[in-house]
Amino acid sequence: MKNFKQLANQVIEIEQQAIKELLQYVDNSFELACQLMFDCQGRIIVIGMGKSGHIGGKIAATLASTGSPSFFVHPGEASHGDLGMITSEDVVLTISNSGETGEVLAIIPVIKRLGAKLISMTGNPSSTLAKLADTHVCIKVSKEACPLGLTPTSSTTAALVMGDAIAVALLNARGFTANDFALSHPGGSLGKQLLLRLKDIMHTGQRLPIVSKSALIKEALIEMSLKGLGMTAVVDNNNQLIGLFTDGDLRRILDEKINIHQDVITSVMTQSPTIATADMLAAQALKIMEDKKINGLIIVNENNNPVGAMNMHDLLSSGVL
Repeated sequence: MKNFKQLANQVIEIEQQAIKELLQYVDNSFELACQLMFDCQGRIIVIGMGKSGHIGGKIAATLASTGSPSFFVHPGEASHGDLGMITSEDVVLTISNSGETGEVLAIIPVIKRLGAKLISMTGNPSSTLAKLADTHVCIKVSKEACPLGLTPTSSTTAALVMGDAIAVALLNARGFTANDFALSHPGGSLGKQLLLRLKDIMHTGQRLPIVSKSALIKEALIEMSLKGLGMTAVVDNNNQLIGLFTDGDLRRILDEKINIHQDVITSVMTQSPTIATADMLAAQALKIMEDKKINGLIIVNENNNPVGAMNMHDLLSSGVL
């Protein structure tokens, strides 16, 4: 029986070593490659064939999502019209472990004629592609993790890691922020955590549970039932928040001698409740609720007037949780 765990460990160790070896190639040529991409007035076009193409697609996606507009072009399709996507303002990053990939070399003359800057990423600094480029980023590895030495394994890992190194270096140089990241990921949970504010999800107007300080407990319970948020705000004659009554408060008073038909809500409400503002990030509100072990928040304006309400279910529905 084959020892799958042993084989897996060997692969990981070989690829770890390949990554360590990359450190020597973060040199002046690497720095020039980053500078060319940083100064690019167009797009960063990533080109690669086969497994290098798959890695190139990921590198292009990482660049695009971290502030460096980029897309992938298949070299075969490029020879049949897609070269029209490339302009003189672009920087072209070509990936080929051998540096001799025919489909990639075939389009280099056109790229040169366009005047686009050319960066090569190969495992062979003496290759044709490396020599034709404005700068060459070396990704040479000692051995592939494949026992036959044929399947791209360590070499593709090295290309991917070097691509990440370039993307992160550019991200930092551009001053790319978490908000910038969120703007390019509006549909993901990270984007929602970074962009979504309480004003985007809070219940307002007729959906806001609110009673006056003179309301009976019974009336507050009816308001809570109608609005379905498990709480109601309590306001004074100036519509300023003075308290909050929740399902939790109701459970706490069940054993007390309370007459819901005669006693006013101010006798059982929570005074000085935790509040939030409409511009607060939903993720920040979530942390407050978790820290204080509460299920909802009343949102107030600068005059302490309730303008909205939200609970944990709203965060769950919005995708923040």
